[in-house]
Amino acid sequence: MRIIATNKKASFNYELLEKFEAGISLRGTEVKSIRQGKVSLKESYAEIKEGEAFLVNCHISPYEYASWFNHDPTRERKLLLHRREIKRLTGKIQEKGLTLVPTKVFFNDKGKVKVEIALAKGKRAYQKREAIRERDRDRELRAELKKSWR
Repeated sequence: MRIIATNKKASFNYELLEKFEAGISLRGTEVKSIRQGKVSLKESYAEIKEGEAFLVNCHISPYEYASWFNHDPTRERKLLLHRREIKRLTGKIQEKGLTLVPTKVFFNDKGKVKVEIALAKGKRAYQKREAIRERDRDRELRAELKKSWR
C-alpha cells in the first residue's frame, strides 16, 4: 500500500468512528496526476445521492502533459462501494447526524487507487482545545524523556 495523500485535519475536526475502503472512478489524466502526488483532500467530503456515493471537493490537479483531454480538478467522483455498505452508511448518516470524511488516498497492492473514508462525528471547540493541550503535554513529556536519557 502506497499512501498518496492524507487528510490531517480530519482527525482534528472529527471523531472518526468507523473506516471504509472504497474504490474511486477516475479518468486517465486523474490517475497520472495522482501518481505524481498532486491530490488534496483538505475540504473534501463524501455524500450519498440516489443510492450512490460521491467524493465532493477533492482537488486533483490537471495533468501537465495532457492536451485538451484534461479533467476538471474538483469534479464529483463516484465512490465504488457495495450496495449493502451504502445502505448501512445512509442509515447511520440520517439517524445520528454523522458525516463521511475521506482520510487518505492510496494505491493498493494491485495498483488501484483507493480512498479511505471514515464515518465521523464533528468535534466541539472544547474537544479541539483539549486535543491541542494533550498533544503539547505529550511533546513536552517526550522532550523530558529525551533529556533524561542523555
